[in-house]
Amino acid sequence: MADPESAELLLLIRQLKESLAFQGRLGWPGAPVRAAAAAPETPVEAPAPSSHPPTLEEIRAEMGDCRRCKLWRTRTHLVFGEGSPTAELMFIGEGPGAEEDQQGRPFVGPAGQLLNNLLAKLGLRREEVYIANVVKSRPPGNREPEPDEIAACLPFLKKQIEAIRPRVIVTLGRVATQALLETTAPLTKLRGTWQSYQGIPVMPTFHPSYLLRFPRERLKTWEDMQKVMARLGRT
Repeated sequence: MADPESAELLLLIRQLKESLAFQGRLGWPGAPVRAAAAAPETPVEAPAPSSHPPTLEEIRAEMGDCRRCKLWRTRTHLVFGEGSPTAELMFIGEGPGAEEDQQGRPFVGPAGQLLNNLLAKLGLRREEVYIANVVKSRPPGNREPEPDEIAACLPFLKKQIEAIRPRVIVTLGRVATQALLETTAPLTKLRGTWQSYQGIPVMPTFHPSYLLRFPRERLKTWEDMQKVMARLGRT
């Protein structure tokens, strides 16, 4: 049997706890305060895509006399890109060469002539497509663009794609393909197979300068472009 005094003490303690809890609910001074439950964090949503993408003119103005990487020191002209602002088909190379640097236009040298011939055989006019490069300034000695140079220019290329919103993109060569698709996969694995950028079908193929050195590979590029024309619904 429990000791009467112990039972009375337990009852007193219980009554005291109930009293303090009641005072706490009333907000009386000195009453124990229960910590408030932390408010659930409101998730921060990413900003919605702009309903008004920038125009090519606005992107070019934003670039200005671009000095975001070291290539500006040796360039003659910045080569932004050219063609139809509403092109269904967009070509992307890696960077300007010597003649492009002199004229400020993409693909006007020997590789550009080969590209023009390809377009003509496909029944396309250069004015109805859009042609750009990953980097807008010529790398010295026509070397490949370095990672920091690509990183500085790639946002502007992506804005060009956003402005044009082509139905199909053709990447010319390994550098352009890997930069746009953010992959290290070799071109030999990607060429001729459909890829995707922001929901836009991408067809990687050889760069025209490569085809000048290895003419036997031109048939493969022709086959790649047949797939592109079929995707565009053109024979």
